Amino acid sequence: MATSDDQGAVAQFFDEIEPVIFAFGAAITLLFVAAFAVSPDRAYELVDGVRLWVLSYFNWFFLLVMLGFVLFLGFVIFGPWGKLRLGDDDPEYSYFSYFSMMYSAGLAAGIVFWGPAEALFHYSEVPPLYGAAAESTAAMPIAVQYSIFHWSLTQWSCFTVMGLAIGYYVYNYDAPLRVSAVLTPILGADSVNGPLGKTIDILAVFATLGGVATSLGFIGSQFITGLNFQWGIQLGDIGTVLVITGMTVIFTVSLVLGVDRGIRRLSNFNMLLFLALMVATLVFGPTFRILELSTQAVGGFVGEFFRMSLYTQPGVAAAEKWVNEWTVFYWLWPLAWSPFAGLFIARVSRGRSVREVAFAGIGATSMATVPWFAIVGGSAVIMQNSNTASLLGPVSQYGESVSGYVLFGSLPIVGPLLLFAFLVLVTTFFVTSADSSTLAVSMMTTGGKEHPSSINRIFWAVLQGLVASILMVVGGVNALQSAAIITGAPFALVCLVAVIGLIRTFQQETGGVLLQERTRFLGSPKKDSTVTPGKVAGQDDD
Repeated sequence: MATSDDQGAVAQFFDEIEPVIFAFGAAITLLFVAAFAVSPDRAYELVDGVRLWVLSYFNWFFLLVMLGFVLFLGFVIFGPWGKLRLGDDDPEYSYFSYFSMMYSAGLAAGIVFWGPAEALFHYSEVPPLYGAAAESTAAMPIAVQYSIFHWSLTQWSCFTVMGLAIGYYVYNYDAPLRVSAVLTPILGADSVNGPLGKTIDILAVFATLGGVATSLGFIGSQFITGLNFQWGIQLGDIGTVLVITGMTVIFTVSLVLGVDRGIRRLSNFNMLLFLALMVATLVFGPTFRILELSTQAVGGFVGEFFRMSLYTQPGVAAAEKWVNEWTVFYWLWPLAWSPFAGLFIARVSRGRSVREVAFAGIGATSMATVPWFAIVGGSAVIMQNSNTASLLGPVSQYGESVSGYVLFGSLPIVGPLLLFAFLVLVTTFFVTSADSSTLAVSMMTTGGKEHPSSINRIFWAVLQGLVASILMVVGGVNALQSAAIITGAPFALVCLVAVIGLIRTFQQETGGVLLQERTRFLGSPKKDSTVTPGKVAGQDDD
């Protein structure tokens, strides 16, 4: 029998939802899943055809805009705009917790997953920008260099500009806590709830569900592959569903506990385990060779950054295919994730300066990511090149998800312990990505409510687990990945609009423009964040 508390919770759920965004976001996702359940081959053919068209004609655009985001954030970090603040409140979290949550909500699960694997692929098939022979000593630093390039500054840039734009307009101009807040400079804070804003939020819901469900499928496949590789245990469809269900339960519990008790604590644990695993790999692996290779790879990354960022090689089919499958794919994938990652970054950034958000987004994250790929990826190619361990054979047979099992299992003394830590880390990083993304979807579908009801959060968590389970069973995870890439394409434009809007806003905020002129473009700013000419928002008079 339902209690009054249960009835009150249900009533709160229906009262808080934004019906258009909630209904269309859920409906599009369910229709997509239904299409693959009914006719997976035809659905995949259609979606993949669109993906190939986008990559064929617009790869240059994605390379340019992502590089532009990095340059913009670099100027924000070192320029005068960095003094502006996201609201006048004090930061809610310590810097370590803030960074840990940002890192965990973003690419961390993918970074851990691909850390042992990506350099091996570039070692066995050298990027066409370079002429080194495959599986040679000369290919080793190039392989690690490209892994660092793909996972550090540029991937994080779209998350950061989206989070910066949403947070600035939410905390300084009372825009709703939704992705559509980035339209504030165009429509005004009071008008982002119109058809254009809702369309962006609906697309953001679909992109988020697709991205997280695909990642859930990847992490599930890593467990399934590991069981098969290590112990010969083969799980059928029921076992696959059980693995995904277990992960869904874990991140749902963390989600219901909230940011402070769930996401923050788990993120702090993730970062400590991440650092411990990285240091242990360096100590128990080929330490001096890792350091030597890392120095070469990081030097190549710094010196060749712009060349790698703009490399397309049009007219050379093999080179263009490689760029589309690797670099352009890696830029579109985070663009598809940028709505939820940006919204979560905005949620935890209140009280931070613009400089702090920008530096945490691409600077601090890169300071964690570069050593990981240099140490873990470097260890993988060193072991393969020296025949200390055979990683390419199992990877070619079982896929990239097996690389971590081989690498950490081959390390002396602590191998089994590091292997267990690796599996825990991939899982917990995914959990924090999943619960932060579900929180973001809940905020979007409640009109921007900062603390959505538990029922709302559970609904979207269960839907994500359901999507992942169905697609893993019917074989549609690759198609969902393709669909998320397609969704990432329009969000390149949304992020570009966010950057242009921020440039205009920051110029006005730091250029002594009268309040009336700012209001004409942006809508009414919050009373307590109003700035006078020459004064930085949130800063007291001297």
